[in-house]
Amino acid sequence: MISQAFVLGAGLGTRLKALTLNYRPKPLIPVANRPLITYAFDHLRHEGVKRFVVNTHWRAEAYGEAFPQPVYEGLPIEFRHEWPEVLETAGGIKNVEDLLGNQPFWVYNGDILSTLPLAPVVEAHANSGNEVTLVLRSKDGPLQVSFDPDIGHVVDIGRRLGSTSEPRYLFTGIYLVNPAFLARIPPATKLSVIQVFCDMIRSGAPLGGVVVDDGEWYDLGTREQYLGVHEALSGGPWIHPTAKIEAGAQITGASAVGANASIGAGARIHDSLVWDRGEVEAGAELLRCIVASGQRAVGHLTDQDIA
Repeated sequence: MISQAFVLGAGLGTRLKALTLNYRPKPLIPVANRPLITYAFDHLRHEGVKRFVVNTHWRAEAYGEAFPQPVYEGLPIEFRHEWPEVLETAGGIKNVEDLLGNQPFWVYNGDILSTLPLAPVVEAHANSGNEVTLVLRSKDGPLQVSFDPDIGHVVDIGRRLGSTSEPRYLFTGIYLVNPAFLARIPPATKLSVIQVFCDMIRSGAPLGGVVVDDGEWYDLGTREQYLGVHEALSGGPWIHPTAKIEAGAQITGASAVGANASIGAGARIHDSLVWDRGEVEAGAELLRCIVASGQRAVGHLTDQDIA
C-alpha cells in the first residue's frame, strides 16, 4: 500500500484565463461546489493514502482559505510554496524530497478528475522494481506515449526519442515513484518530469507503465472541459445550502450554485456555474455561462465568463 502522495497544486491554469488569473489556482476551481483538488484527495485516500503533500505558487493564499486547517477528511496536508517561479513537475517533486522521506509515493496532477482503479498499478510497480510506473490510457486525450505492453515499458513520449513505435496511449498525470528516482532531478531547478523520463529511456533505465482503461478520466484545462465534467457527473444541479434562490428562479441541467450566491427572481440558469458569492440578476437567462466569485450576471447570456 502506498500511503503518501504529492499532488501538484501550483498550476497556473492559463487556458481558463480570467477564471484562474483573477481568483484562484486551477486545482481550486469549484466542481459541483467542491474544490477540484478534493477529488484527487478522495481518489487517493480510497486507495490507501494517509497524507498529502501539495506544492503552491500562484495565489497560494487561496489554499489557506480552502483548507484553514491543513487537513482533509482527517488526513494531513503539507504545503510547500514555490517562489519566485514555479518549478514545474520534476522541480516540484525534488523540492518536496525532504517531506516525502524514503518511501514510495504517488504523483497526481491536481487539475484532473479521475476514478481510475489504481490497485493494478501498485501491484505492477511492486513486482517490476521500476523507479517509476506511469498510469496510461488508450483514450480520452492526446495519445502521445509509445508503450510496449510485452515488457511493460514506455519507449517514447511525444516522439521525442525518434522511436518507430506508434504513440497510442495517454499519460494521465498519475504515476508511482520510488525514492531512487529523486536522485535524477537536480535541486532548485525548473524542470519538466517529461524531460527526466526521456533521459531515463535514453540511458536504458526502464520506465514502467500500466494501461488502465476502466473508470473515468477528465482533463479540465478549458472552459468546455470544465463545463463538460459537470454534465458527466451525476447529482446535478448542485445548489449550496447557503445560496439564496428567489421565487420563480429555475436552475436546471448541469448547473451549480455556490456558497452565499444569489439568484434573482425569475432567473433561468441552465448548464451554468455560479461560484461562491456570485450573483444573477432577476430575470436574467444564462446558458453555458460561468459567474466567478463576487461577480454579477445581467441579461441574456450564452457561453460567457463573468469574471
